[in-house]
Amino acid sequence: MPARLRRLLLPFLLLANLAVAQEPAPDPETLPYRVEIAPTGDGRLDAALRAVSQLVALQDPAPTTPAGVIARAEGDRERLQRALQSEGYWAGSSRIALAGTPLGTPGLLEQLEPLATRRGAEPLAVKVEVEKGDPYRIAGLTLRATTPAGQAAVDQAAARPFGLAPGDPARAEPVLDAERQLLDRLLAAGHPLAVVADRTTTVDHDRRTMDVAWNFAPGPVAAFAAPGVEGMTRVDPGFLRAQAARIEGERYSPERLERARRDLMALGAFGSVRARAADRLDEAGRLPVTFAFSERPRRAFGINPAYETNYGPSIRIYWEHRNLFGRAERLRLEAEVARLGTNGGLDQSTYRIGGTYRDPSVFGLGLGPEWSFVGSLFGLRERLEAYDRDAVTASALLERRFSERLTLNAGPVVDFGSSGPPGGTLTPYQIAGVQFGGRWDGTDSLLDPARGWRANGALTPSWSFRESTPFAPLRATASTYWDVLGNRRTILAARGTIGSLLGADLPNIPRHQRFYAGGGGSVRGYDYQSIGPRDAVNRPSGGASLVEASLELRQRIWGDIGGVAFVDAGAVGTSSAPDTSNLRVGAGVGLRYYTAIGPIRADIGVPLVRQRDNSPFGLYVGIGQSF
Repeated sequence: MPARLRRLLLPFLLLANLAVAQEPAPDPETLPYRVEIAPTGDGRLDAALRAVSQLVALQDPAPTTPAGVIARAEGDRERLQRALQSEGYWAGSSRIALAGTPLGTPGLLEQLEPLATRRGAEPLAVKVEVEKGDPYRIAGLTLRATTPAGQAAVDQAAARPFGLAPGDPARAEPVLDAERQLLDRLLAAGHPLAVVADRTTTVDHDRRTMDVAWNFAPGPVAAFAAPGVEGMTRVDPGFLRAQAARIEGERYSPERLERARRDLMALGAFGSVRARAADRLDEAGRLPVTFAFSERPRRAFGINPAYETNYGPSIRIYWEHRNLFGRAERLRLEAEVARLGTNGGLDQSTYRIGGTYRDPSVFGLGLGPEWSFVGSLFGLRERLEAYDRDAVTASALLERRFSERLTLNAGPVVDFGSSGPPGGTLTPYQIAGVQFGGRWDGTDSLLDPARGWRANGALTPSWSFRESTPFAPLRATASTYWDVLGNRRTILAARGTIGSLLGADLPNIPRHQRFYAGGGGSVRGYDYQSIGPRDAVNRPSGGASLVEASLELRQRIWGDIGGVAFVDAGAVGTSSAPDTSNLRVGAGVGLRYYTAIGPIRADIGVPLVRQRDNSPFGLYVGIGQSF
């Protein structure tokens, strides 16, 4: 039964249960029956009638005696009448017949009792016929407040349409929906104690109309008091109070309270966080709020595999501690091996090992709950199509969350190592810089977005000590998602990326700092790093600018199975200005299997503009959408 319909008919179902409880104890001889409710021509009314009928609900799981069948039918009279009224048919009526005899006929029980002793006989035929009559209409709507001061708030809440107007069918569900919407508007306007004091419906059978009058008690506008915290066992309560305190003094709204709850969940140390608002204001006229925490296991272990035909299989394992020192500090250690067997033996595979440390208290410096520290240290051994590289990288970023959607970061980064052409001599390099980055996420889902857009980017002014050369890599990506039919089944997704080595003299920039395109996450159908300038022996040498674009249609097909069709394009230029003269385009299709942790994807792409030595197709398997 739909949730709205169940909520609407709950009082009638409770009455039904009372009626069943009053039935006499069943005799050994029961009377099976089958119920037929004649169609009324109104599908919504038909569903409501079946939903409230205890004759229908109990005909199979609860056999009863002839007297029990009659008792159920008697109880259904009132329930069916209530269902008619709930759908706006206030003059409607119903008739119930048992074995062709109308309910209430004298001697009906004596007529039915012999049927209970006939073994193997056909079930008793129970027929329900409903005469719905003409639907009633809404004639008038009245909205009042319990106090003169509250009337302005009520008038403001009703200033915009709220789903109900004179002339609409006099159905119960729209009335309740309108009431909920008006109450939500009062809550969103900062009235945390707003309630519906009274609702009156007046039915005029002569005019076939209904008037609805509400009396709201908005209560005062209030701000949040200092939040309380409870339920934690290992996380420092003082730290949590400081994190939750960002809402203190802000005007109350349910949306703001929910956003604060999600922010606390994002710390990563908790399996659940519940926000509980008090039912009265404190002495200062503010609303007390308590956040109740349930902590997750402190440690976790995971494995993430992936595969591309022209990049090879890769596997990443990680171990994570979610509350290292008691303030939700997160330490994640990970190791990755990629390109297994692609270039030869294990010594020609790509390796990466290191860790990331996130501290939401910034070492207890008291910067505020919006700040976090994110540090990383990794050792790399890369054997790729465009270059070989052995290096150690590190970063120390301060991250500032300005809103639920916008986060900016800045801090030093270093990259020391050696790199060079594949199989050639590795040249040492030392690079230090300062990263300025940010991300915006206005989508409705992190793993499987259907609406909104997101963007991220970074500018890293850097200095190459070996070449005494300044340069500034810039890279930015934006994507948007459109729910075509509004039901999350047909999604049109688009993505664009630009990159530029600002101020760079390309020959003086190590190969791993240059731009490349091709492969999964770039232009599917082309070999990894194969798009762009090449050296004298036809190896990818990288460029100083990057342009990429992708368009993907995602369609749910059946249950958790979906399909995609996509087109990718990309170009890499030798100057820092974007250059599309060597644009390459790939296209393909794929399958998606949707799980609770995100979709599992498998895509096949083919190059539409062939280039030398490129594979005829690419297969890409992984977890999560391609973007």
